Amino acid sequence: MATPADLRSQFEAKLKDSPNQNFHPLDLDRVKDEKYLRRVLKHVDNDIKQGVDMLWDIFTWRKSVGANEINESNIRMDYINEGVFFPRGRDIDGCLLLIIKSKMHVKGQKDFEEIKKAIIYWFDRIEREENGNKITLFFDLDGCGLSNMDMELTNYLISLFKSYYPYFLNYIIIYQMPWVMSAAFKVIKSLLPAKGVEKMKFVSKDTLKDFVTPEQALTCWGGKDNYTFEFIPENKSNEIMSKKVTFAEQGDGQHSPGEMLRITPNDTIIFKAENDDISGQITITNMDDSVISFKIRTTSPEKFRVRPSSGVLPSGVSQTILIVVQPGFHLRTVTKDRFLVMSVQIPKADLSQKEITEIWQNSTGSKVDEYRLKCHFPEKAISKNGNIMEKETEKSDTVTNALNNLQMNYEVLQRQIYKLKIYQFFTLMLTAIAVLLGYLVYKNTNDDRYCDSI
Repeated sequence: MATPADLRSQFEAKLKDSPNQNFHPLDLDRVKDEKYLRRVLKHVDNDIKQGVDMLWDIFTWRKSVGANEINESNIRMDYINEGVFFPRGRDIDGCLLLIIKSKMHVKGQKDFEEIKKAIIYWFDRIEREENGNKITLFFDLDGCGLSNMDMELTNYLISLFKSYYPYFLNYIIIYQMPWVMSAAFKVIKSLLPAKGVEKMKFVSKDTLKDFVTPEQALTCWGGKDNYTFEFIPENKSNEIMSKKVTFAEQGDGQHSPGEMLRITPNDTIIFKAENDDISGQITITNMDDSVISFKIRTTSPEKFRVRPSSGVLPSGVSQTILIVVQPGFHLRTVTKDRFLVMSVQIPKADLSQKEITEIWQNSTGSKVDEYRLKCHFPEKAISKNGNIMEKETEKSDTVTNALNNLQMNYEVLQRQIYKLKIYQFFTLMLTAIAVLLGYLVYKNTNDDRYCDSI
């Protein structure tokens, strides 16, 4: 099984054989990042040669588009401030949502090259702030029509996830899809591999809660988050979320200076093998007199899926946290993986997500209680996990051709609909004229008969 060290070694050997290839220094730093190399290996199903080629293609592409130079000073900020693309909320796995307000986008009205730069800006910024953890693409199609269906843009987004941002996609959520767009998404769905199809989730207002909890959903989706998009420069964004979690080894187990929470079990999470998953759980109870907000962090975010990873607890209320091991990781009964549960007092339970974020940002270490937990994996769980790896392959060429054909077919359909409307109008006019003429003939015939009888 290939390791990040193997991938690094082979990439550096290829780089040495191509002395004229000058990749950006920030991109070459990625080769030193164990987590980034692990993402690449997962993306290519642990194929070392494909991993080297992918790294090479990523760095070549980033150099060609100037990805490391894209920032708030050289992108179309009017495109950003419109709020067509923006991150907000999290799915049930704790992955950040990148929301696309499709109704606000009309194909051909903006410079597509500038749109791509704006998308790269968001992808790179989120990748930094989320430490490379997966994100969910959320298509808000409520109220959309054919003019909002941009297959070129959809194809570009797919290519980013497929080729340049490895192991970065959690779900594709399609919200309130109009029937006129069903054909497009059916074609996309049919061309994806089984793993890709599993990531596509078609939801309505009634079923959204299966993937995004009401606390994380915008009010326009029927959720509780009344957030209105407002651009915040990157250097002023939430630093708590952008940093990788590391825990000091001192004080294993529970640390509770204010005794805000009771955690069961109190120091070790026991994982069990059930069905196809390896999972463990903890229960946290608010022992404080006030409402608290909690967050859960781990030293290995790529290894675990935490549901929920944050929330609000009124006094005396409990919450069970489910922790699932992602497939493909070697497990040991004794592990260095740790979990950190953090809590802070908040004034009331119905605060907006923005207000809660501000409380966390302004909280000092003395105001935040922390509870540390170790992990234990029984032998049964280790044997069950094995060496399963999640495949991330997609059929790129056929997808590209199919999307282009679909776009052409939609344009033909639009022209045909326009012609049909014209035909319907003339048919209606002719029908009205025929009815009028028939009425006049009928009336004239009756008047003639009346005169004959006199």
